[in-house]
Amino acid sequence: MKLLKEKIESEGIVLSENVLKVDSFINHQMDPVLMKEIGLEFAERFKDEAITKILTIESSGIAPAIMTGLALNVPVIFARKRKSLTLTTDLYTATVYSFTKQESNEITVSNKYITKGDNVLIIDDFLANGQAALGLASLVEQASAKVSGIGILIEKSFQPGADDLIAKGYRLESLARIEALKEGKVQFAKDRQLEKAFAGGI
Repeated sequence: MKLLKEKIESEGIVLSENVLKVDSFINHQMDPVLMKEIGLEFAERFKDEAITKILTIESSGIAPAIMTGLALNVPVIFARKRKSLTLTTDLYTATVYSFTKQESNEITVSNKYITKGDNVLIIDDFLANGQAALGLASLVEQASAKVSGIGILIEKSFQPGADDLIAKGYRLESLARIEALKEGKVQFAKDRQLEKAFAGGI
């Protein structure tokens, strides 16, 4: 997605070969125009999947998920990382390990909001090792619902998450794929469809 890549190039800060800081437009301060366009892009990519719910994880996934839900006219659910006094029973749960924060979180969703027959689109901001996406997929599958797709804003293609999700049979759509973070610069990977074409896959 051209607009997102331009934002990454102009405002993203490469902190190391594994860490890209995007807190000026995605996960601390947010760019509403960018989020609106991201929502429209995901809606277009998944328009034929008969999506009934969108699922994300707090907190950075909420803005793009809301905009996608608005574009698709479906409810948005976010998995909680923190205990809630009002959400204590009848929960789907999964454990997610964050390599960035070096900690595990138990994520939860009420079983009232994902049910058998739902076609769920998972949205998240980053994909690195795939733990958050797999945790969210587990919540969907506990409900006997279908993971109809996984939409990611920024995929670190040099880490194993994308390959793992694809190997498990999930449809993955990433708006910006990063091949490397080197010498303070972002190197983008080709769009996955183009990559397949160059490899003779299509």
